[in-house]
Amino acid sequence: MVDRQTRTIVITGVTRGIGRAMIDGFIARGQTVCGCGRAAGDLSALQRKYPDPHGFSHVDVSDHAQVADWAARALDRLGPPDLLINNAGVINPPAPLWEISDDEFRSVIDVNVTGTVNVIRAFAPAMIKRGSGVIVNISSGWGRSTSPGVAPYCASKFAVEGLTQALAQDLPGGMAAVVVNPGIIDTNMLRTTWGDDAAAYPKPDEWADRAVPFLLGLGPADNGRSKTV
Repeated sequence: MVDRQTRTIVITGVTRGIGRAMIDGFIARGQTVCGCGRAAGDLSALQRKYPDPHGFSHVDVSDHAQVADWAARALDRLGPPDLLINNAGVINPPAPLWEISDDEFRSVIDVNVTGTVNVIRAFAPAMIKRGSGVIVNISSGWGRSTSPGVAPYCASKFAVEGLTQALAQDLPGGMAAVVVNPGIIDTNMLRTTWGDDAAAYPKPDEWADRAVPFLLGLGPADNGRSKTV
């Protein structure tokens, strides 16, 4: 089914997992997608499959300057996004917190929290000036509960939950900030913690069949809410 209202969707972390699946889902429904990721080869393949007006850029969301440059180019070409999805995320190798290195901990926080903030800072002012748009920050079941071995990831996603709820209070009427737990999906990230047990759960494309219409349906009435697909 094609959504008859064409909207501009900006998504981070589009080269694998649910980010990659959302690209297919949004474009199949007639939306224009601008995405970023860190796997250059995968981004090139996406651009070949989905040429203009869609665009896919190599961006490390933890780098403020890279995000600002990407956003400036995207805003100039497409205008403010109707839906901004902070999906890029990493998880630490499972281990007790005291065994996790400084670099591993910093990587999780830099991508999952600082990266989300960088993207919001870059795109939100144009959305606010226009007076409309939805910001979706992808959380996790581990942003609302905890498990052993993933303390840095839990910390990052609990932060995203609180960040989103506070952001919702800053936004003007007509906009929304929504935090979304995607549920349990068979992704490479899940396999790093659950191994082959991840195969019991839906694949990213199955998830996207439900998630994309759900995300397109979010609006101002959802501001500040914590949702689950």
